[in-house]
Amino acid sequence: MAELRGQDGVTVLALEFAVLTAARTNEVLGARWDEFDPSARLWTIPAERMKAGREHRVPLSDAALAIVERMRAIRCSDFLFPGIKPRQPLSAAVLLIVLRRLRPGVTVHGMRSTFADWAAEQTSAPSEVREMALGHTVADKVEAAYRRGDLFEKRRQLAQAWAQFCASPPAIDERRVVLRIGAR
Repeated sequence: MAELRGQDGVTVLALEFAVLTAARTNEVLGARWDEFDPSARLWTIPAERMKAGREHRVPLSDAALAIVERMRAIRCSDFLFPGIKPRQPLSAAVLLIVLRRLRPGVTVHGMRSTFADWAAEQTSAPSEVREMALGHTVADKVEAAYRRGDLFEKRRQLAQAWAQFCASPPAIDERRVVLRIGAR
């Protein structure tokens, strides 16, 4: 994230927004201004753009909201992240290009996996909060019939903690240090 934030451009902001919200690439690229409520710190993705076919409310961390505000300052399209062609969003390919330049072999979907691993290993968030943060549906039909809420406030806390984790300095990879020292 530190390397990503050292770059500039709409594509970089879109990739950072995807990481911060743990949203799928198509959800981020298809984001339209009318889906955002900055005062509620909320992004509502319509059902037709969700893999599960259900509307998904995404809490916006301070960092994610800051990206929305930066894009608002240069608003030139119905899309949060406009592409080169008028009335079209960025292409998914450009996100991959930026990511591959930083970390070959890493994918945007891999960032969702990283979020899931971090949330499971580094927080006390229950699995249902983590799964709802990713926009997953409840697999068990009986449980799904009884689950009416979306655990939004708990997901808001998780989103803010994730953004803070993403902003923290990278940990030193001791293996790299040893290899560098040994290479001299």
